[in-house]
Amino acid sequence: MSVKPIDELLAIMVKLRDPNGGCPWDLKQRFDTIVPHTIEEVYEVADAIERQDWQELREELGDLLFQIIFYSQLAKEDDLFSFEDVVTDLNDKLVRRHPHVFADRELADESALNASWEQEKAAEREEKGQQSVLDNIPNAFPALIRADKIQKRVARHGFDWDSFGPVVDKVHEEIDEVMAEVMQVSPDADRIEDEVGDLLFAAANLARHAGVKPEMALARANKKFERRFRQVEKNVLEQGKRLDECDLETLEAHWQAVKKREKNNAS
Repeated sequence: MSVKPIDELLAIMVKLRDPNGGCPWDLKQRFDTIVPHTIEEVYEVADAIERQDWQELREELGDLLFQIIFYSQLAKEDDLFSFEDVVTDLNDKLVRRHPHVFADRELADESALNASWEQEKAAEREEKGQQSVLDNIPNAFPALIRADKIQKRVARHGFDWDSFGPVVDKVHEEIDEVMAEVMQVSPDADRIEDEVGDLLFAAANLARHAGVKPEMALARANKKFERRFRQVEKNVLEQGKRLDECDLETLEAHWQAVKKREKNNAS
């Protein structure tokens, strides 16, 4: 009988970590040293999906799965848990969080489904001894993602505006406070950073109320800026010049021309 691919993968991982003939790089790794690689793999998965490169996605998902196998092997070596434990816990959680699928529980609509999901997650946090509604939001999240998670969590417990106006007003308020700090005779860098942070947090809240993921929105803005600036570079080069030979007014004119052309092509 042939070996299942997942069993073969587990065996490969054991061999890589074997002190007698294993891979020197794999042997010296610990939980914390693998984390940067895991984060990198997650972003590579997201990038493949955005580019709709399905063959690349298949490969990147394999790389991401290897990270899980690696952590599980380290845990098994330390008698913490095994890969089988990870899968068992996941199966149990999925069944528990989907009573409308596995327990014939009727949920009227998506709102009721979300409420049931949150109730189950809250019960899990309580079982783990987590007392704050903000517990278990990972510190390692990118700041915008974490801001979104924090705001959603507290909003479920009534700490949120019920209309769009105050959200926008808060953004304007934070802009004013940033300007008040930067216009000081002797600006304080820490205070400026604090106020800019408040502004970004308010902007993340604005995105949430608009139904937009702030991290995705900023990523999209980054790519748009990069695409347009690359075209500005190309236009400048075609005129026989370098960027550092152009003043801001000239570069701005190129920028506006690129924006106008994009809008015309989109219409």
